[in-house]
Amino acid sequence: MESIKKSSVFSSLRSKYRKISSAGIYLLYAGLTIELLIVIIDKSNYINPVEGRLFQITFVLFLLKLLLTDYTKKEWCVILFLEAAAFASYRITGANDLIRIVTFVAACKDVPLKQMLKYIFYVTLAGCAVIVLLSVTGIYGEVSLTQAYGREGSEVARYTGEALAAETRYTLGMGHPNALFCMFLMLMMLGVYIYFDQMKWYIYLFMMLLNVGVYVLTDSRTGMLIGTIFLIGACVLTYCRLLREKAFAYVCGLLVFALCIGFSVDAAVYAPKVRQAQWNAYFYNDPFYDDPEDDTHTLLMMRIDSYINGRIVSLTNSENNDGTIQTWSAFSKPNNMKYYFDMGWVKLFYRYGVVPGSLYIAACLALLWQIYKKKDACGLLLFATLAVYTVVEAHLISVYIGRNYLLMMMGYYLPLYWRGGDKQTD
Repeated sequence: MESIKKSSVFSSLRSKYRKISSAGIYLLYAGLTIELLIVIIDKSNYINPVEGRLFQITFVLFLLKLLLTDYTKKEWCVILFLEAAAFASYRITGANDLIRIVTFVAACKDVPLKQMLKYIFYVTLAGCAVIVLLSVTGIYGEVSLTQAYGREGSEVARYTGEALAAETRYTLGMGHPNALFCMFLMLMMLGVYIYFDQMKWYIYLFMMLLNVGVYVLTDSRTGMLIGTIFLIGACVLTYCRLLREKAFAYVCGLLVFALCIGFSVDAAVYAPKVRQAQWNAYFYNDPFYDDPEDDTHTLLMMRIDSYINGRIVSLTNSENNDGTIQTWSAFSKPNNMKYYFDMGWVKLFYRYGVVPGSLYIAACLALLWQIYKKKDACGLLLFATLAVYTVVEAHLISVYIGRNYLLMMMGYYLPLYWRGGDKQTD
């Protein structure tokens, strides 16, 4: 009789826990929905006057989900440590981005990853479709943008002040051609990751044609190259199943990630030298006019910069050379929250500081380890491709949680890391 009573009590407790868990998941999805709508509005021409207030609401929703989730002592230690670092960043910079991000990632525990990513995919796709439809019908938003994009002859404009020739590219309501291609690229990669097991060669071919079509509209060479690499890589992994299991592929992913971080730090160090060499090359036809010693490394960085549309030199466009390593600090500065440039990994350390930036890198490495443990080959491809894209674009390094799919993957995979590999429901 006593055992029956105990069984009844345990059953009642399990039922209450399931209800609490379900309530927490609904809270997380409510906050995530708002975050996705914020991203969509940001991509349109509309200026959101209540963005800050909405961020506060999503933070509360994610915090409630966190409080309703069961964590181990080790997980609580990690969460509290990261929240302390995020709070230190908030006190120094006045920006609460990191507190929101840490809370969201922690709140993603026990939420099925593919289910959440499917929701993100369809909400974002629907929002982008509305923006495009409003634009092409003339209701709201510009279809194209005519201006000087600075790709060819940028040195002329930079050093002589001469205006470059304007050209027209399509935006379809998203403000800038690169923004249009970026959203297409993010949705394409996310869609492939979600439905990777169902992909066929003719679907990859169709998506490659879409990739080329959006390139024709936007002339975004970087996005086109990244999209092509991703689709070819995904197709190879689809039909070479043996490659998915090989540790070699995951080691290559790690090397790509390390090279991306290393190159970005190197660019932050050498940007002033590259600018001076470029100046000398333009005016004196000698990159080292004022320094006769051969600097092979600076010359190499200068050549790379010509292929990435002057992104390294752009770190020296401000009076303080914002973005160069001299402007980095442990927890950043308030002024660093206001200056923008394209190089994402550089922006990570400049905007948030070396300590938070290093913690994010550590989280990425932990995520990569779990991707290897679970043999998530398409996850590896997504991770490596986004690492390369973040070298030249800062789409993922922003205040918008809904932009960065790696955060959702961290929220799902990192609890497995601390548990030592226990399974979660997908």
